[in-house]
Amino acid sequence: STLAASSSSMFSLPGSAAFGNARLRALAHVAPAALLALMSSGAAAQDGQRVERLEEINVVATSTPTPNDQTGSSVTVVTAEQIREMQRRTAPEILQSVPGLNVVQTGGTGGYTNVFMRGTNANHVKVLIDGIEVNDPASANGTFDFGQLLAGDIERIEVLRGPQSGLYGSDAIGGVISITTKKGEGPAKITAFAEGGSFGTLNNSIGVRGSQERVNYAFNIQRQSVGSLPVTPPDLVPPGVPINNNSYNNLTFSSKVGAQLTDIFGVNLVGRYTEGRLRFTSDDFGFPYGFAFSSPNARQDYQRDKQSYVRGEATANLFDGRFKNWFGVSHMRSDTWAKPGDQTPSFFSSGYQPPYQYIGERSKFDWRGEFEVVNGHKLIAGAETQRDWLTIPMLDPTQTATEAALTNTAGYVEYVGNFFDRFFLTANARRDRNSQFGGHTTYRIAPSFHVPWTDTVLKASYGTGFKAPTLNQLYVSYPAFFYFANPRLQPEQSRGFDVGFEQPLFDNRFRFGATYFRNRIKDLITTQFDPTTFTSTLVNLGSGKTYGFEAFAQARVLDQLTIRADYTYTIARDASATAPTLAAVQAEYLRQMSEGTPQPDLLRRPRRKASLQATWKPIDKLSLSASVVRVSGWIDGTRDFSIPRFKAPGYVLVNVAGSYEFVEGVTATARVDNLFNKQYQSPTGFRAPGLAAYAGLRVSY
Repeated sequence: STLAASSSSMFSLPGSAAFGNARLRALAHVAPAALLALMSSGAAAQDGQRVERLEEINVVATSTPTPNDQTGSSVTVVTAEQIREMQRRTAPEILQSVPGLNVVQTGGTGGYTNVFMRGTNANHVKVLIDGIEVNDPASANGTFDFGQLLAGDIERIEVLRGPQSGLYGSDAIGGVISITTKKGEGPAKITAFAEGGSFGTLNNSIGVRGSQERVNYAFNIQRQSVGSLPVTPPDLVPPGVPINNNSYNNLTFSSKVGAQLTDIFGVNLVGRYTEGRLRFTSDDFGFPYGFAFSSPNARQDYQRDKQSYVRGEATANLFDGRFKNWFGVSHMRSDTWAKPGDQTPSFFSSGYQPPYQYIGERSKFDWRGEFEVVNGHKLIAGAETQRDWLTIPMLDPTQTATEAALTNTAGYVEYVGNFFDRFFLTANARRDRNSQFGGHTTYRIAPSFHVPWTDTVLKASYGTGFKAPTLNQLYVSYPAFFYFANPRLQPEQSRGFDVGFEQPLFDNRFRFGATYFRNRIKDLITTQFDPTTFTSTLVNLGSGKTYGFEAFAQARVLDQLTIRADYTYTIARDASATAPTLAAVQAEYLRQMSEGTPQPDLLRRPRRKASLQATWKPIDKLSLSASVVRVSGWIDGTRDFSIPRFKAPGYVLVNVAGSYEFVEGVTATARVDNLFNKQYQSPTGFRAPGLAAYAGLRVSY
């Protein structure tokens, strides 16, 4: 089903269910599922009786390593250590409790997964893996499927919130998620892991990492399989029709190799291949769509997703390292092939349903240079050119083959400055030129200030963003379903800001902060339906606004016990109302808390999300962790959208995990997800996993 965002089609994701069964099945698992685990907590080190906060660094905000408290934009960093402590196995599990994010997954493991950031659309988030842009050129709206991304080789995830097109170009209206995989360091180390548990789940991985003199290397193999996961609600299935559970298999290979050839020149190569296979239950729709109820099919669909990414990079550090250069070439390919299980006649079909396939590719050449003018002041410049392809093969005589391509070139400049270790400033600007819609200019400015004596950090950012129309939106029509693409579409455009503070106390044992944000988006691509011809197409008519606040508090209660709490309040609506002030946001929040009445919010954007995470290490060999995630109700539609808007109930999830190192290099793990077996649907029509327990063993040598 499609993530329609409002009854007036504002903020709706293209690919309406009105396009028919084939389109529905191709997108059948785009929808939400749960929220959970992990965030950056302040690291502390024991030095006698004095605790010092280890400086958290991010790269995503400026493209150069920058301390978080010198970054004007809001950044969350999730490390490999946190992922290991909370025992998260997939990217959606990791991102579920990051503030400002709403993870949308159809029915658990393997289901198509999008991430909404600060109430913007899922295709307003740019996703990078080791510097490779992985948003899918073949998908209807250019999103990335997080459901295929296993976490075993992830070193860190950096989440940058707010408009970021001044550095990253198209897609970065809501923000950027940058994922870095593990790099080899030190003597060769082999790690193997095996875990089993509920729903016939098996997680296995093996990898080797290390370095020798000027060469580093890392190779990993991961496998995940889920035998029987209940997703379809029984009350949707007609009498006599079997209820089929989902099954899923994922096999991932990844590698990272680097060599410092001389003191000046180096080379790096990264590669990743993922193949996911999913059996799921799609829906059979009556006619006319929207006026007849659907029901889950008796036979399951089968879908195979292949994703491959590769990047080669040469580095040159000139003038004693003051002028650093990166020259890169990358290629990504996505290949989705699916076969409908239902072969019964319907209004749209005589019975035979052929398989379908979508292939997307992207090739990119880029250069980035970083010049340190004087100590604490850097100028960064870059240029890139990329070409995207979409191919829809003709797998059956009843189908029409489609091929399309776009080229985009861009250049950008950025200044990163440090003034007396008190005032920090980032400013950038970028110019994109697209073969389809021409040029577009974006920018961002992000200052931060450290208040003397109190160590209070004041932060702010203002930026613009845009989202280019996808090849699918421009060129792929479905005449049988009365839908026609629009090659005259223009980019969606946005501007937004955030302002906040962070306050450390008690030698950084306690830290808290809050950020207010606001975004306005115009020229949104929405579906327009003509009731006289029963045809639909896409147009730039939508506009929207999102605003709210994020707050956190983290504490190192004991040297072995850390606790972090996060809270996000988000309002996402069309832009018919006047722009809100901070006072208006506070008043609206209090009113909603007191009344609890549904408002015309965009679909599947919960207003309130809270999370609490704790990690305790009573002894060196034992680690215990727990997380609680509470999500408020949200506006949703039924699975077939025969009821387009209603208030879906919220939920509370509790997860616990523990590990114990019996001997050096041998660690037993155990975890329980959804400890209290909360039964809920997110989105409506897709059951989220209930109580689940897992146990495993990790061996390193």
